[in-house]
Amino acid sequence: MFEILMYLFESYIDAGSYPAPDKLSRKLFAAGFEGDDIDEALTWLSALRLQNAGSYPDSLNQSGMRFYAELEFVRLSNEARQFLLFAEQQAMISAVEREIIIDRALALQQKDLGVEKLKLIMLIVLWDRHQDLSPLLIEELLVPVQSTQLH
Repeated sequence: MFEILMYLFESYIDAGSYPAPDKLSRKLFAAGFEGDDIDEALTWLSALRLQNAGSYPDSLNQSGMRFYAELEFVRLSNEARQFLLFAEQQAMISAVEREIIIDRALALQQKDLGVEKLKLIMLIVLWDRHQDLSPLLIEELLVPVQSTQLH
């Protein structure tokens, strides 16, 4: 499924502007993706689209720290939780976006989801919310954690 999400981001770079599910399904199948993966990705994206203003407040005014439920501890690796905290502290994401990202990460029903997959989820959530993504943010979310770069 992550390959499909990356393909969508690369193919439809304009914020969240991918086609309707039936047309998108045909395009993904033509691009060589498997039917089960396509169904899983479309279901995941459909649920993401439901995360609108009615589902979450416009903002969360907070001055504290977010505590994770037991299920979130199981599903999100320590590094993923640390990256969410970092991203929020650096104003890469808002508290509301953090909650949407956590929701979409938990929807995958994977144990110990790593930071690389979390970054892709974060990228897709921000992209789908029609935000203008800065090139630096995109680079931060796409560059592997273990990569070594010369500065």
